[in-house]
Amino acid sequence: TTPVHQTPGVAWPSPYPAGGTSPLPAGTFGFGKNFGAKYELGKEVGRGHFGHTCSAVVKKGEYKGQTVAVKIISKAKMTTAISIEDVRREVKILKALSGHNNLVKFYDACEDALNVYIVMELCEGGELLDRILARGGRYTEEDAKAIVVQILSVVAFCHLQGVVHRDLKPENFLFTTRDENAPMKLIDFGLSDFIRPDERLNDIVGSAYYVAPEVLHRSYSMEADIWSIGVITYILLCGSRPFWARTESGIFRSVLRADPNLDDSPWPSVSAEAKDFVKRFLNKDYRKRMTAVQALTHPWLRDDQRQIPLDILVYRLIKQYLRATPLKRLALKALSKALKDDELLYLRLQFDLLEPRDGVVSLDNFRTALTRYLTDAMKESRILEFLHALEPLAYRSMDFEEFCAAAISPYQLEALDRWEEIAGTAFQHFEQEGNRVISVEELAQELNLAPTHYSIVQDWIRKTDGKLNFLGFTKFLHGVTIRGANTRRH
Repeated sequence: TTPVHQTPGVAWPSPYPAGGTSPLPAGTFGFGKNFGAKYELGKEVGRGHFGHTCSAVVKKGEYKGQTVAVKIISKAKMTTAISIEDVRREVKILKALSGHNNLVKFYDACEDALNVYIVMELCEGGELLDRILARGGRYTEEDAKAIVVQILSVVAFCHLQGVVHRDLKPENFLFTTRDENAPMKLIDFGLSDFIRPDERLNDIVGSAYYVAPEVLHRSYSMEADIWSIGVITYILLCGSRPFWARTESGIFRSVLRADPNLDDSPWPSVSAEAKDFVKRFLNKDYRKRMTAVQALTHPWLRDDQRQIPLDILVYRLIKQYLRATPLKRLALKALSKALKDDELLYLRLQFDLLEPRDGVVSLDNFRTALTRYLTDAMKESRILEFLHALEPLAYRSMDFEEFCAAAISPYQLEALDRWEEIAGTAFQHFEQEGNRVISVEELAQELNLAPTHYSIVQDWIRKTDGKLNFLGFTKFLHGVTIRGANTRRH
């Protein structure tokens, strides 16, 4: 096992090149200029890649007398347009995301000729990293669950708002007090970004041990945060890192190629549910990972008392379903019929959040549910654009059975241990209700394949009756992806 220690979050290459020393003028950001009049700076409480943090006392205003944390970022280091934009965006995200219990509270942003000052709630309980080290690296499953639930809750909130954190690690979760059961707060949105529906990001940022494979491949979205939570959960349960090497490039190689070790001690004594949970987060294929909301309904964490938030994945999948061909919809319906009741729990909770009337939902339900969570961040990331894509539901409704067909992901189901069984049962339903004679040309057109790719689907059709065979059914569910669309240079 390898010891866990602090890792700096970084953008590769760093957005703050060395050299330039010309401070930006005092009004560059449009932040308040009266920092000294409002705050009395105290001692340093933390130091990161992008600046250092001090405690301070508020001298006037509604928080007078309160002790706060101030992140100080030197303007001398901001030598590129990107670095200036990063600071502007960090403040924008902190402002826009207020309102979650596990998110650090933002109070104020100020600037003078030398620095930018971001004023936030002071968390005095230390980093999650320190508590892991103090325990000799291992948490009991019950204690680990309490930590993971808080992480998932705040990340689900960020993702619904269209914010990807990109630097989730134990150093970026602080406890509010030294108390054993103190709540945790997610801090440091310096590498975070707004992400629009169906957008892929391509800049490599984060901390080496926690970085997801698709980030290294320069095409990623929210699922990169989920991978990082998987790494944190792995560390909590066994005290060592899942991917390790002596050099940064070695770590990256391990992330891309190695499987996490779930065999050596203490893993034999860890519950099957916990191991399944970690596996479903550390899947190299981002499409097969659970979302933060789904994870909150996973058997390892399941708690019927817990309120489950809305999951933006449902909107994404229903958008695809509404655009799908009739044959694809029939295939998805067959797939949803193969699921057991407990596997439908997440979908049942999501359906209930839409507040169905007479057992059905339409566009209004989707709009009302989403606007209930509306913050400024959601406007910035244009999450509401999903509602335009759901426009067909203005003229019809969807019952729970169709909702299940529309809101399941074949990729995620494929990651389940009983996928073979699910697919077999689904194919039986499909044979009864949806399988029909189809030509290679028609099938290729269903999948938007160019004539040069027709040969891909040739062995998907039975010679005996010209209908989809079992292989064809499972492949057809996934569709064929030709890579490289919709990435953004940053």
